[in-house]
Amino acid sequence: MNERRIFHWPVRVYYEDTDAGGVVYHSQYLNFMERARTEWLRSIGFEQTVLRASFDILFVVHSMQIQFKKAARFDELIDIETQLTKLKLGSFECAQTITRAQAPLIQAQVKIACVNANTFKPTGIPALIKRRMESI
Repeated sequence: MNERRIFHWPVRVYYEDTDAGGVVYHSQYLNFMERARTEWLRSIGFEQTVLRASFDILFVVHSMQIQFKKAARFDELIDIETQLTKLKLGSFECAQTITRAQAPLIQAQVKIACVNANTFKPTGIPALIKRRMESI
């Protein structure tokens, strides 16, 4: 896939995101990345509720590879970058990087599968959504 636009989602680290030492708890990064992917979809015109109501689909995490490089801490402003890297019939992949002052903290490759909202069985990504993803 050609070079695609990187979507940025800024996040302030709150006390609730950290352990007793003020360091972001490792699973919280997954929440940050999920929110960034949701906002990325919203930025291209697709709310999660619309995906279910109008297209009868959901996007679910199929797999993820993640590298923890440095820790984020309480009250820091971090940026979650999301970039579409691969688009297939029933799935897509994103590179996600969490940075602080442009220095990488977390790097992840996330594969997202498209499933039927009622049966949770794999299904193709609707053409309208694929066209929008291809256009960014």
